[in-house]
Amino acid sequence: MKVIIPAAGIGSRLRPHTHSAPKALLYVAGKPILGHIIDSVLKLSPSEITIITGFLGDKVVDYVTGSYAAKVRFVDQEELLGLGYAVYLGMRPGDTEDLLVILGDTIIDTDWNGLFGRKQNILAVKEVEDPTRFGVVETIGTRIVRIEEKPERPKSMLASVGVYYFKDTARFYEALDHVYRSGLRTRGEFQVTDAFSRLIELGVELHAFTIDGWFDCGKRETMLETNRYLLARLPENVRKAEIPGSVTVPPVYIDPDATVEKSIIGPNTSVAAGSVIINSIVSDSIISAGARVENARLTSSLIGNNAIVTGVFKLLNVGDSSEISY
Repeated sequence: MKVIIPAAGIGSRLRPHTHSAPKALLYVAGKPILGHIIDSVLKLSPSEITIITGFLGDKVVDYVTGSYAAKVRFVDQEELLGLGYAVYLGMRPGDTEDLLVILGDTIIDTDWNGLFGRKQNILAVKEVEDPTRFGVVETIGTRIVRIEEKPERPKSMLASVGVYYFKDTARFYEALDHVYRSGLRTRGEFQVTDAFSRLIELGVELHAFTIDGWFDCGKRETMLETNRYLLARLPENVRKAEIPGSVTVPPVYIDPDATVEKSIIGPNTSVAAGSVIINSIVSDSIISAGARVENARLTSSLIGNNAIVTGVFKLLNVGDSSEISY
């Protein structure tokens, strides 16, 4: 099986953090989003992982090659022409191996064996409160009979959540190739949902597989929600980290290379490598690599890489290398 991870998106909903870092490299529960995804797919022993890069793609390459010894191919998406185009770039004509696609801002906790064991073409789905942000799936039983990209009036609450598994890989490539060469665009982009619709028209069966453990890291609120979930699943000795001279309220993740002094950390807080927290109270927050927080009280906050926060008592969303003082 081959794996494609599209990670070229700009991540405008996560600004200011994505001004200086790719969305896939933002930290959650102690490591970049992309790290969680790669750790998950490596357990499946894929023959190859292809990562589609874009804005600041060199940082993605540096992170992956510096952290993993797996066989990884990088493809630069020079034009952001849509998810369908990104997946198309990652495939090769004549590919016949099974294919798994996972979006680079999506963390999944699911029964992979249950998904693969069905030996069908699968779209992972989940019922959501606002399906207008997604490709919306209509089914008869598990078979998908219609899918529509971000409809204004959705006929279902079932959203396609960015995980696709294909056994008919060659047919999927042909459908993507048809969408691209015919110039078919939806909302100005080449959509993977249009390729799915093409397959349905040709009689290729697509089936829905419900995933409960799906986390979209596309905005601050969902990143913090994902952070809470992942921290709760850490080994007990990790999420109950003890720091001499400070108090931790589990669950937390505190990197061994972080410095914490005279502070209260947690619950639901991750502290990345190289960061420093002194005389502060930090809860329900993500403190990224190299950041410094001093004499502050923070909650529900994202603090970017190498940012400095001193004397602040509020919710913050601070990008890389920023400085906030009070």
